[in-house]
Amino acid sequence: QVQLVESGGGLAQPGGSLRLSCAASGISFSTYAMAWYRQAPGKQRELVASMLSASSTNYEDSVKDRFTISRDNPKNTVYLQMNSLKPEETAVYYCNAKRNWREYWGQGTQVFVSS
Repeated sequence: QVQLVESGGGLAQPGGSLRLSCAASGISFSTYAMAWYRQAPGKQRELVASMLSASSTNYEDSVKDRFTISRDNPKNTVYLQMNSLKPEETAVYYCNAKRNWREYWGQGTQVFVSS
């Protein structure tokens, strides 16, 4: 059974930081592309960052230079370091694992950015 379990969400002040984690089980983690998506109230889910390897990362334009995706293959975990957070980045953040036609989602972790 595949499980993706996110953690690390919560309340951050504007300009603050949070680090999200996603622990995967039931998949050959190192062979999957991992990604973070977010969905704000009333909006479509959007890709925030993705990573296949250290040399293969992709970021949504608005988060470049503020967010960093990383992975620890021995720990089957992917991270999203979020700095200089903005109120409009309040959303549920989802972990995604994908390889060929296989795709899995976590349950999401809520991030609130507010003073």
